[in-house]
Amino acid sequence: MLDYPNEPLREGSVRIPSGCAISAAISKSGRKFTGEGIINSMKPMHDRSNGLGGGFAAYGIYPDYKDYYALHIFYDDNACRADCEKYLAERFEIVRSEIIPTRKMPEITDCPLIWRYFAVPEHNRLNASQLTPDEFVARAVTRINAELKGAYVFSSGKNMGAFKAVGFPEDVGLFYKLDEYEAYLWTSHGRYPTNTPGWWGGAHPFALLNYSIVHNGEISSYDANRRYIEMFGYRCTLQTDTEVITYIADYLLRKQGLTLEETASVIAAPFWSTIAKKSPDEAKKLKYLRTVYSSLLVTGPFSIVLGFEGGMMALNDRLKLRSMVVGEKDDMVYVASEEAAIRVMEPNLDRLYAPAGGEPVIVKVKEGAF
Repeated sequence: MLDYPNEPLREGSVRIPSGCAISAAISKSGRKFTGEGIINSMKPMHDRSNGLGGGFAAYGIYPDYKDYYALHIFYDDNACRADCEKYLAERFEIVRSEIIPTRKMPEITDCPLIWRYFAVPEHNRLNASQLTPDEFVARAVTRINAELKGAYVFSSGKNMGAFKAVGFPEDVGLFYKLDEYEAYLWTSHGRYPTNTPGWWGGAHPFALLNYSIVHNGEISSYDANRRYIEMFGYRCTLQTDTEVITYIADYLLRKQGLTLEETASVIAAPFWSTIAKKSPDEAKKLKYLRTVYSSLLVTGPFSIVLGFEGGMMALNDRLKLRSMVVGEKDDMVYVASEEAAIRVMEPNLDRLYAPAGGEPVIVKVKEGAF
């Protein structure tokens, strides 16, 4: 209770020490299920958010366009849309473009224009660039977000999509009609911003190609991480520290070819004292990763879920300063900030546990199932 009940609430008047909520659900068999459960899982964690950001990522939702990049874009107005569509038309073959369907909801206000495009790089442009299709798309996304004022690409993967807004996550999910989509993997986020603004582009998930990140915590190493990753062509433009984790994952996994376990050992690198207790071969590898990628160590309290084509990885900081629990039932695996969120999706679990700090929980869908 406030000491002065007649005083208006201001930022900082109410503090949620472990603010932000994450939740995820995946079927290891590749079975698809609607977004209703993941939306409902955010309700018991309502007070972890403050209405300044909510969002979801869903994998396997566009089977009819699975070979095309699904570009989800916010526009400030139609003039911005015209400029961006001209840029896209010069570089991509677009097979479908449309407004992303939404419901009218009084809880979601100040909506930008929300469009999606199913596209592939234009053949001649791609050949002339001598880039892979993924790199071609990533560079186009980076340029739009950094240089085209009023246009923000917030999702760019194949057969997946991110959906986010300013609002509480349970309202955002209904706003985007996610109860009508089916996916084999859902991740979600409720935001409690502390050091960065609450706006549509700054809500989680952050996505690039098929990688998406939802994050609970604060990144004290943000400037060091950002300066390093921007040397490789990335641009942090969305005014939220979490954005850099997505680019770190893309750089390490796609560009450097690291495994998920190795990527976890960079982002949440073990302490030197821990490394010293490992076997000689394991210690040698961990020393190499800590030395070569020292600027990509993410410090500060965090729990994250990384979504990717065919799976997910959940990871705490090495001191486990943010809560995260994992539940299992048959072919389903659930991750959330609180057990209550998992119990909403599956009351009768086979197993429930809390991973140790820096211990990655990696779940992959059966090969070929997605």
